[in-house]
Amino acid sequence: MSARLRVVVVTGLSGSGKSTAIRSLEDLGFYCIDNLPVALIPRFVELWESSGEEVTRVALGIDVRERRLLAEFPRVCGELRQSGIDVEVVYLEASDDVLMRRFSETRRPHPAAEGGSLADGIRREREKLRPLREVADRVVDTSGLTVHELRTALRDLVDRVAGGSMTVSLVSFGYKYGLPSDADLAIDCRFLPNPFFVEELRHRTGTDAAVAEYVLARDETEEFLRRLTDLLDFALPRYQHEGKSYLTVALGCTGGRHRSVVLVEELRRRLGDRGHAVLVRHRDAER
Repeated sequence: MSARLRVVVVTGLSGSGKSTAIRSLEDLGFYCIDNLPVALIPRFVELWESSGEEVTRVALGIDVRERRLLAEFPRVCGELRQSGIDVEVVYLEASDDVLMRRFSETRRPHPAAEGGSLADGIRREREKLRPLREVADRVVDTSGLTVHELRTALRDLVDRVAGGSMTVSLVSFGYKYGLPSDADLAIDCRFLPNPFFVEELRHRTGTDAAVAEYVLARDETEEFLRRLTDLLDFALPRYQHEGKSYLTVALGCTGGRHRSVVLVEELRRRLGDRGHAVLVRHRDAER
């Protein structure tokens, strides 16, 4: 083949959005196969490369239905990469409460429940998929993502590879709700004055101009942003040199509604001005 074959493996927890991800990649021109047995992946790639197919992008869905052979995936993935195949593993997950709500809404049985409770099935599946999560290039927490936002993230994945650049994902969050599970760097901004204690700002979010002005007008905010931007200017090229395609930077305040949202939006502007591809998610702003 004239172009290098690229394989995106979509895996993760049941209810995390794998079906949506596969459909989105199909819309983006990928040839998609869901639930291909792990043992057949090398043979499939071999046949595809010898077939003369013009499509050079393939997406494979792998999940807990694979059962016994899941543990073989890290080895198979490593062998494919050593043979020159461009393999990227995207692992989707969500919080237990979100997964339980999604299953309750669909009324589908959990594939790993094995006659037990839904909570037992989710716990069992997390454990079975641990080897896949450990080799993932990109872990996406879909707990707070809409279907549209997930599709946008996958489209950016495709565009990023085409452009050869690294994507910076900025996430605002509230410490009271826990750290984002997909964060590479977590930055605490609770030292900044809190708009929550200003009556006219309390019920707004950081996307409101008045809240942004309150936070950004502080000297310590500007100093913090300058130092953080300098850190990323130094670190991002080195992460990319090491082969990292995504970096998720999470900024947290107490509730995730005010300070962290303002800082993520301002950091988006500053990194965008430097030519970085940036995704933004405000995980807790509407809680």
